[in-house]
Amino acid sequence: MAHPVRSRLGVLLGSTTPPEQIGAQAHAAESAGYGELWIPEDYFFLGGVAGAALALGSTARIPVGIGVVSSVVRHPALLAMEIGTLARAYPGRLIPGIGHGVPGWTAQMGLTQRSPMSALRETLTGVRELLSGKTVDEDGRFATFRQIAITHPVPDRVPLYTGVLGDKGLELTGRLADGLLVSALAPVEYVRAAREKLDAAAKAAGREQRPGISVLAAANITRDPDRIAAARAALRPVLAFYLAATGPTALFGAVGVNEQLADMLARGGAETVAAEMPEEWLDVFGIVGDQDSARARIGEYLDAGADSVVLATVVPDGAEETLAATGELTAEFTH
Repeated sequence: MAHPVRSRLGVLLGSTTPPEQIGAQAHAAESAGYGELWIPEDYFFLGGVAGAALALGSTARIPVGIGVVSSVVRHPALLAMEIGTLARAYPGRLIPGIGHGVPGWTAQMGLTQRSPMSALRETLTGVRELLSGKTVDEDGRFATFRQIAITHPVPDRVPLYTGVLGDKGLELTGRLADGLLVSALAPVEYVRAAREKLDAAAKAAGREQRPGISVLAAANITRDPDRIAAARAALRPVLAFYLAATGPTALFGAVGVNEQLADMLARGGAETVAAEMPEEWLDVFGIVGDQDSARARIGEYLDAGADSVVLATVVPDGAEETLAATGELTAEFTH
């Protein structure tokens, strides 16, 4: 059976999207030709599972990802039940993403774990076994299962993605998961290295299928040549906010700027980063400018090993123009 041709460009709905608008925006993304749609689960904005249900119910073909639920917020059995419900109702269209969760958010709920990697591993394996119809009876470091089986397992394999950054998470993903959702602000260099690490881990585990990679990209694109400078200026404070909120990480270490970022943060917050970050950081950590700039940058991510590039419209005033401008490119990037 031949796989349908679909674009390698996707869209991430912003976490501030009003729930009542999810259906209409999902339908618009599918109509524009985007190949996948991701719904965030950022605490305490949108519920990713409920949001995915709204998006799936408003569309006919587009795959919908959840990017990403924290492994410590739901027991794996509850998560498997929710995933199974949607996966059976919309066969072949759900891509659940599971990660550690933002530490500040999970701490607010008293859910900080001593071993986040154990929680992620037990969640991935528990959800996979339950979705396949197995009865699970285990005592883990994170989760306990007492003869648990879900009533509605899923006949076909549901692709489980992770949202991780470090080498341990990438190794776990290569061994156990079907793919990786790369955090926004990832340089091409990080994606290239992640591709190599995932492939090596999958090979060592004896897996035949290569894990997929979907890259979230902070984007602000315009079709108006006279608006390029304004688009770049509008993206700068947004990128600075996320750089300051994230701090030095493997993402930024891939291009050797962690020390420079740490120095800025030691002297101030996002405002200092916005004022002092080099102009080229806009192009390293985002997709910004005109359609030609977007086309080139998307191509670089795909050449580095990404299977898809998912646009995050992080500048509210530029969201509509960004989606329209990149929507005109969807047919150029297909698989």
